[in-house]
Order: sequence, then structure tokens, then C-alpha cells
Amino acid sequence: MAAPDSNAGRAGNVTQLLQNWVRGDRGAFDALVPLVYAELRRIADGYLSRERQGHTLQPTALVHEAWLRLCQLDSARSHFEHRKQFYGLAAQMMRRILVDHARALGAQKRQAPTIDSGGQEPSAPASRLLDLLALDRALEELAAVSARQARIVELRYFAGLNVDEMAELLDVSRATISRDQRSAEAWLGHALS
Repeated sequence: MAAPDSNAGRAGNVTQLLQNWVRGDRGAFDALVPLVYAELRRIADGYLSRERQGHTLQPTALVHEAWLRLCQLDSARSHFEHRKQFYGLAAQMMRRILVDHARALGAQKRQAPTIDSGGQEPSAPASRLLDLLALDRALEELAAVSARQARIVELRYFAGLNVDEMAELLDVSRATISRDQRSAEAWLGHALS
């Protein structure tokens, strides 16, 4: 029975450390790293599990790159009211890193000499690269239509938040989250088909 209390205490500690970090407490920043690393690693593992085999980015590298980017976002840090916002932003950073990586790979492939594949389908890594870029474009288009729906997709599928956590973070009802998620999934399914 001690586990729930320790988890709640840890979550509260992360939230307090984030708030102290926002206020400029360097010690809070140093104490935050070991508390959030495992969750950031879980998010990175989730992203990379959807990627092709042999991806050149490893979860540790993805976490480190996201952490560096988070540390450079002074203006965004001031919006960390609780840990879920932090993890949501971290997941968004990881998605951006993977998209940037995919774009860079695509640019390299366009510069490489082409070899006739004899009319065969593109290889799995190439098609996964196109899938990630298409999903990113579709999410950006969805965000133009409904920023909240795009955010719900990111939080659910990339940050791994459940309906209750998303409702709390976005300050809307569970029913709104469920409705928006269904709508977003339908919209994305149509956009990606």
C-alpha cells in the first residue's frame, strides 16, 4: 500500500521541482533529472517502437536531444503548472526530433543516386519515413482546424496520457476528450488515406 503514496509523492515532487525550476532554482533542475528520466525514456521507447527496425536514433539519444531542447525553451518553461504539461511538451519535442530526422534522411536519399527497383514497392524503411512525414503534415493540418484535437492525438499516442490525464491537462471534460479523440482519429484516417 505504500506504492500509491510514494507515486503521488513523487508526482507532487516533480511538479514542485518544475515550478522551482521555472523560478530559476538550478538545484531544482538538477534534482528533476533523475525523477523524470524514466518517464522520458518510456515516451521515447513508445515513439521508436513505431519506427522502422534499425532506426539510427536510440531512445537514450532521443531523450537527451529532447532534454536539450526543453532546457532551451525558457519561455515555455514558465507554463509548467504540473508534470503532465512537462511530459506533454517533452513528447512533442521528441516527435519534432523524429520528424526533423526523417526529413534529413529524406534529403539525403534525394541527393543519392537512384537505382531502378524494377517497379517494386518502396522498401519498408522508406515507406515508414514517408508515413511519419505524412502523419506530421496531417497533424499540422488538423491543428489548423482544431488545435485541441491535434493536441489530444499527441498526448494520447505519443505521450501516453489517458483520458483523465488529458481532461485535467486541457481543462475539459472526459466526454469532450473522448469526442474530440474520435473526431481527430476519423479526420486523420481520412487525411492519411
